[in-house]
Amino acid sequence: MPAGRPPSRDRTTLGERIASARLHAGLTQTDLANQVSVSQRVIAYWEREAVSLRPEQVQALADALNISADDLLGRKASKSRGSGPVGRAKKLFDSISQLPRHQQEKIISILEPFVREHVAATVGH
Repeated sequence: MPAGRPPSRDRTTLGERIASARLHAGLTQTDLANQVSVSQRVIAYWEREAVSLRPEQVQALADALNISADDLLGRKASKSRGSGPVGRAKKLFDSISQLPRHQQEKIISILEPFVREHVAATVGH
């Protein structure tokens, strides 16, 4: 359930992209604010009002949201996005990939049964 007070008006197009990418990344406004070195109120403002962001702000947001600046600005990129994990899952898998191979194997041995069970259940329906 969303926190905070309900909005009094619709988001701007850019604000909607920021909010959507933030939610997709599993971040709160406060989380995102901490990553881009602004306050939560600034993020809320950017999500609601028509704003002109500086290039470094656009890039900081894009980096924190793990998307391209073009995606954030609504520009159509010529290449398609990959089908790999995103948001928290991507961060976790990136961290796992930095572990020694034997520790990666331990994690894989734990996850594989869950994935097999899910695939079997999906195929069965």
